[in-house]
Amino acid sequence: MAAAPEPSEPKERKAFKLLGFLDVENIPCARDSILYGSLGSVVAGFGHFLFTSRIKRSCDVGVGGFILVTLGCWFHCRYNYAKQRIRERIAREEIKKKILYEVFSTHGWLNPRMQNWRTWRADV
Repeated sequence: MAAAPEPSEPKERKAFKLLGFLDVENIPCARDSILYGSLGSVVAGFGHFLFTSRIKRSCDVGVGGFILVTLGCWFHCRYNYAKQRIRERIAREEIKKKILYEVFSTHGWLNPRMQNWRTWRADV
């Protein structure tokens, strides 16, 4: 019988960098923006070619479509990402406030039995 292979440590994958500097895996919104931009490039270039039959101008329109769609998707996604981060930060602060309020209202200075700090032991 063959022995089961031992689980080995996962190998570290090399990050995919577009143009040598844009780390597509780790930068939020980069992957989607590049994919939508390339799709926009194909649609714009091919659509222009079908209407005009001019190859060079269609390639120019395709490059312009790539730039416009990529930037549009990038800014839209980063705006939504920033809004989400702000909402998360506000929620974290509100949770901290609620925890502190609950702790101090049941065990601390806001508890009516503990208002008079000199006699708080007598009320317990």
